[in-house]
Amino acid sequence: MANEPILTVIQFILPLPEKGFHLHKSLNKIKILAHHHLTSTMKISLRNLRVGSATAALLRTLPVALMVALASCSPSAPKQITIRGSNTFGEELAPKLIAEFKKDHPQVAFDTEYKGTPYGFGALMVDKCDIAAASREVSKDELSLAKDRDIAFNTYPIGTYSVAVILNAGNSLTNLTLKQVHDLFTGKAQNWKDVGGPDAPVHLYIRDPISGTYLGFQELAMDKDSYAQHPKTFTNYTGIVQAVAQDPAGIGYASVEDTKKPGIKGVAIGGQAPTPEAVQKGQYPYARLLRLYTNKAREEPLAMDFIHFIQSERGQKVMSDMGFVPHS
Repeated sequence: MANEPILTVIQFILPLPEKGFHLHKSLNKIKILAHHHLTSTMKISLRNLRVGSATAALLRTLPVALMVALASCSPSAPKQITIRGSNTFGEELAPKLIAEFKKDHPQVAFDTEYKGTPYGFGALMVDKCDIAAASREVSKDELSLAKDRDIAFNTYPIGTYSVAVILNAGNSLTNLTLKQVHDLFTGKAQNWKDVGGPDAPVHLYIRDPISGTYLGFQELAMDKDSYAQHPKTFTNYTGIVQAVAQDPAGIGYASVEDTKKPGIKGVAIGGQAPTPEAVQKGQYPYARLLRLYTNKAREEPLAMDFIHFIQSERGQKVMSDMGFVPHS
């Protein structure tokens, strides 16, 4: 999980008494193995040093700061953060967060694999990752398995994944029910008049099947039912927004922030408009709070640095720029 640290040998020249004292065959140098912790704190440990009364007296001449460093030393410093779990977190958001974090921590390596939230919890419980990324709360079954292994989780909310249903700005509809959204995206409703709109065929614009959003919206709004046949697919929200803006009969989905773009509008769901405030208060239905989980007993300092970065103003700006609603 953590790479073996690169150790640097530092030599401190220590004055020895003129008579009657020698240390390690009269050497007047103590070799000190040191490494730089990734938080820029140097931690130092002595190796292969026989300590007797004379040596102890000599060590008392060391500066207090050095003695504190010696006392607080650790044998290794992790250089890698291992993350497993949610593809909602990992598909587009994680690479951006990692890139921003590495601007200040260029030496840090990341080992990531995103195969779904259950995969992350499983990896965390067998000590195969530092962080499990999740797009839902840990389940009762997962908590039971963790308890059997004497594992407790710490939970860190980082922001909300939300999806707004968008229509062409010229569409007369301003509100849809949960059932109407389900029927439009599954193909049960193929004409706008089926949901109270004009007499025109529904044109569906969605993300490509390999994207996390494709699956995410399917779970949030469609009860995991199949999409309607032959929708037009796009690799990003920008393509969907542009297509719906140019098609009076179009419907698609995008981020809450995207609803402000010209040519489209975010339709209310059950009377609730897609706004960041509604998402943060848990009032908008198509939203999921993203969380990062750790093993409470085995939290790596470097992994915690990354989590705290994500929760910071700088990390939350990255999330906002990526279309996620920051954690309040």
